[in-house]
Amino acid sequence: MKNYKNRICDALLEKKLQGVGAVLLEGPKWCGKTTTCERHVKSVLYMGDPVEKERNMLIASININELLDGKSPRLIDEWQIMPKFWDAVRFRVDHSEGFGHFILTGSVVPPETGEISHTGTGRIVRMKMRPMSLWESQESSGSVSLRALMDGESIGVEKCQARSLSDIAYLVCRGGWPVAVGQQGDMALERAQEYYEATVNTDMSKVDNVPRDPGRVSRLMRSYARLQATQAKLTAIKQDMIEHDVAGLDEDTVKSYINALKKLFVVEDASAWCPCLRSKAVVRTSDTRYFTDPSIAAAALGIGPGDLIRDPRSFGNFFETLAVRDLRCYADAIGGSVSHYLDANGLECDAIVHLRDGRFGLVEIKLGGEALIKEGAATLTALANSVDVEKMKKPSFKMVLTAVGGFAYTRPEDGIVVCPISALKP
Repeated sequence: MKNYKNRICDALLEKKLQGVGAVLLEGPKWCGKTTTCERHVKSVLYMGDPVEKERNMLIASININELLDGKSPRLIDEWQIMPKFWDAVRFRVDHSEGFGHFILTGSVVPPETGEISHTGTGRIVRMKMRPMSLWESQESSGSVSLRALMDGESIGVEKCQARSLSDIAYLVCRGGWPVAVGQQGDMALERAQEYYEATVNTDMSKVDNVPRDPGRVSRLMRSYARLQATQAKLTAIKQDMIEHDVAGLDEDTVKSYINALKKLFVVEDASAWCPCLRSKAVVRTSDTRYFTDPSIAAAALGIGPGDLIRDPRSFGNFFETLAVRDLRCYADAIGGSVSHYLDANGLECDAIVHLRDGRFGLVEIKLGGEALIKEGAATLTALANSVDVEKMKKPSFKMVLTAVGGFAYTRPEDGIVVCPISALKP
């Protein structure tokens, strides 16, 4: 697997190590956590190493502090195998001078076993890592900076790596898995399928030691894929599963399965954005359903790039998942987050990038083409005009983020940026 060294997490991790005692880096399997952390540490404990696992578990049960000894920063990989590492690291940090003593990595949120007695606040800070964005995989020119847009900088006409719809369909189905990025064609597409099958057949029952029916997991993931980029409620997901041959299913079961997918970082829903508005429109607060990477949805439905090309409406939802993945990665780099807007009048905005200081940008996600760009621009204008600028800031930028296009530019009539995803960077 190619060792990509321009991961967004590299700079974030280095910065956090300078100000806290320990960092917990979480995210889905195969996204590159261990490889990234190895570049920042001086000693490593691999808890998942089958050769040393039994010995390490025995030592941890007798005196876990012995496993903490080593040059710092020290990496404890897959720490959740022995959850008592959390309190041990927190205690060691409390009694050590300086910062940057430990990095913990985890592909699963550990079950509540009572072995963790302290939140770790002030000692251990959390970071999330996702599959690679197009900029990280060197498939975006990076000619348009999200940070610069948030700072209010304008853009003229910026050339980028032009992508066809076929290119984007392939990138959706391949995903941002580092091992797949370094491969080509059908071989790269197989990696997402393997991830999906491991989730269904193994990981969903290991996450909290609760046996789960692989068939039901598979049907849930297919339903989630069909309903991605929507605010589907549990009742809708349940109904979709029932319509596809699941009987006797209740909402509590659906919820428990979804929570397990969240603990595995397979799905990552977007929360609702609730701004101060001039109007009295009621803002919908339901989360928007997304996989952490669009390739998981494609694998769940058993579809490939050609299928997306033949179904533009579904393609749009898959592309939105890819775009939100990239926006989340870029927002992380500038200390921001991504949410979604929908009100009772039907006004909807796909992504709002907001920073802790109150600045925000509005993003509509479209495959491309003049008609869809105009539609997105109209939505952005309507939402921007609804914001009560006496109570909050004006949007730093308004953007239609497209799948295709060889240039990024600013529309002279309304100042809206039209940017292909292959031009964007943090």
